[in-house]
Amino acid sequence: MKKLLLILMVFAVFAACQNNKKKSADKTSKNVSITAAGATFPMPFYNQLVSDYATKTGTLVTYGGIGSGGGIRSLKDKVVDFGATDAFLTDEQASELSAPIVHVPTCLGAVVLAYNLPGVTSLKLKNEVLAKIFMGEIKKWNDAQIKADNPGIKLPDLSISVIYRSDGSGTTFIFSDYMSKISEKWAKDIGTGKSLNWPIGMGAKGNPGVAGTIKQTEGAFGYIGSEYAFAQKLSYVSLQNKAGNFIEPSIQSISAAAKGEIPADTRVMVTNSSDPDAYPISAFTWIILYKEQAYGDRSRQQAEETVKFLDWLTSADAQAVAQKVDYAPLPDKVVLLAKDILKSVTYNGEALLK
Repeated sequence: MKKLLLILMVFAVFAACQNNKKKSADKTSKNVSITAAGATFPMPFYNQLVSDYATKTGTLVTYGGIGSGGGIRSLKDKVVDFGATDAFLTDEQASELSAPIVHVPTCLGAVVLAYNLPGVTSLKLKNEVLAKIFMGEIKKWNDAQIKADNPGIKLPDLSISVIYRSDGSGTTFIFSDYMSKISEKWAKDIGTGKSLNWPIGMGAKGNPGVAGTIKQTEGAFGYIGSEYAFAQKLSYVSLQNKAGNFIEPSIQSISAAAKGEIPADTRVMVTNSSDPDAYPISAFTWIILYKEQAYGDRSRQQAEETVKFLDWLTSADAQAVAQKVDYAPLPDKVVLLAKDILKSVTYNGEALLK
C-alpha cells in the first residue's frame, strides 16, 4: 500500500509539473511581442495599426520612429524583428547586411512643402523655383519668381528660413530623389540620399521636429510627411507636376502616382509621375526584414508572429486605416506583390505564410 501511495504521489507531482509547463507555454504563446523601428514618415499609420492589432489579437507590437537610417541599422544589428524605411535598399546597400532581406510595401504617402506665412493660406510653386529656394538662390518670400505664379497674394518682404531633416531620413531621400529629377544642378551639386550636405538652412530631427520648427518660425519653409502638416495645421504649397499642373496632396493624387508599372520586388520611386493628376512627391514606404527568419536565437513562433502581423498589415482591414490617417492605401496590384513577397519569407527554409 505504501508503495502504491508513493507511486501515486510521484505521478501527481509529475502531472502537476507538466501542467505548469503547458500553462507556461500557453502564456508565452499569448505574450509574444514584436519590436520594430524606423521611418517617421508612416509613423501615424503604424501607431494606429499596432494599437488596432493589439486590440484584435492581444499581440503587442512596439514601433519606434527613429528615422529610416535608424531602422536599417536596427535590422542590421538584429535588435528588431523588422525595420521600416522610405528609401528602399539598393543591391549594394542590402549586401552590407548579414543575409538577404525583403521589402514589403505598406502604404503610399506624400512629402509636402510646408510654410509659415501669416495671412497666406494658398501658394503655388514651380519646380525651378522650388529648387532655387533650397539651393539659396531665392532668399525672400516676395521674390518676383514666386509672385509670378501667385497673383493677388500679398507676399511679405521676409527672408525664407529653409528647414531640413538633420537625421538620416527616408523623407529626405524621397524629397531629394524628386529634386534630382527636376533639377540637373541639384542632381550634380547635392544629389539623392538620406543625409545631404545642405547649402543653406537649419536642421531638425524627425518629421515631428521639422513640423514643430516650421510652426514656430515665421518665414519658415521645409519638407515633411503630409500627415504632419495636416496634424499641425500647417499651410503647404500646390506643387507643379510633370504634366505642368499644380497639384495638392490628397488620397487621390497620391494614389495616381502609383498607376505605372511596379516591379515584383516593389523597389521603385514613383516621384515625378507623368500622370496628370499625380501629386509629384509621392512614394511607397516599406517594411524590411530578413528573408530567412531562423537566425540567432530567434524562435519559429517569433518569426510566425512577425509574418502574421505583416500579412494583416497588407489586408483590406488594415489598408482601410490608411485613408483615415491621410495615407493612400496600396493599389490592389501592389497588395498582391506584397503577399507574394511575404510568402517567400522562411524559417529553416520552410515558408511561414502559405
